[in-house]
Amino acid sequence: MNKFPLIFTLVLLTVSFTACSSEQTGETIAAADLDALMTAGNAPLILDVRSKKEYDSGHIPGAVNIPHTELEARIAELDGRKNDMIVLHCRSGRRVVPAEETLQRLGFTKTVELEGNMLGWEEGGYPVE
Repeated sequence: MNKFPLIFTLVLLTVSFTACSSEQTGETIAAADLDALMTAGNAPLILDVRSKKEYDSGHIPGAVNIPHTELEARIAELDGRKNDMIVLHCRSGRRVVPAEETLQRLGFTKTVELEGNMLGWEEGGYPVE
């Protein structure tokens, strides 16, 4: 009896369940798509998880600044947004990971990362205030 098909099926199921159980969505949004939503007046919540100093030096128009290290303590500022799309970004992407983990652990269901984060946004020539 050839056990290869059974083993192959079990490996595929394991990989599928592992991928589905990940806390992070891994979803992203391109800067051009976010800019188009903003221009059309349909901007999602844009959450800048950089420090206040970084935010003050230039940020995406309309972005809310809650540093990733303060996110859990300031979660009340996002009341009523658990099922809304939230676009997360920092300078390069490293701080988005713990921020997204925190949000998802607290029940936020639609977190996405801005592709390229702030560096990509600026390199693309998109508006900064």
